[in-house]
Amino acid sequence: MNNKRQIRFRLNGEDTEVAFAPHKTLLEVLREDLNLTGTKHGCELGECGTCAVLVDGRSILSCLMLGLDAAGHEVKTIEGMANGAELHPLQQTFADLGAAQCGYCSPGFLLVAEELLEKTPNPSRPEIQEALSGNLCRCTGYIKIYEAVELAAARMRGDAYELPRESVYGLD
Repeated sequence: MNNKRQIRFRLNGEDTEVAFAPHKTLLEVLREDLNLTGTKHGCELGECGTCAVLVDGRSILSCLMLGLDAAGHEVKTIEGMANGAELHPLQQTFADLGAAQCGYCSPGFLLVAEELLEKTPNPSRPEIQEALSGNLCRCTGYIKIYEAVELAAARMRGDAYELPRESVYGLD
């Protein structure tokens, strides 16, 4: 007996149709049925932010959303962030500033930060900290991540940006 359900939605700008068991989370559908492994399994309890994706432009924890609930919506994963070979400014600044160490949490941070910069093109450090507060990283001290978001925001606005004097880089 086949009890799979089929849904249609937009995934990374492409119309997509997929069939899967109705109990699966969006995280499981993305990774197991669509082979998009950039979205990471973390706690699977909605506490770490590792599985964050954008649904209709809003960050959601894909481990807490049923795959069936994606029907008719626009879903964006880390695989849809770059424009071909051109990295999104956030991806580029994460690389430029070494904001990712092991990189496991990076997809979630990047997509949440993208949502923030869509809504707030010139966020303050506290606004960045608040927006990213649901994402956990075990490798960094978060400062490089905050600086990467600030630098990406500046580049996206066409503004000059200098690292704060208290930067982890110790630049004078």
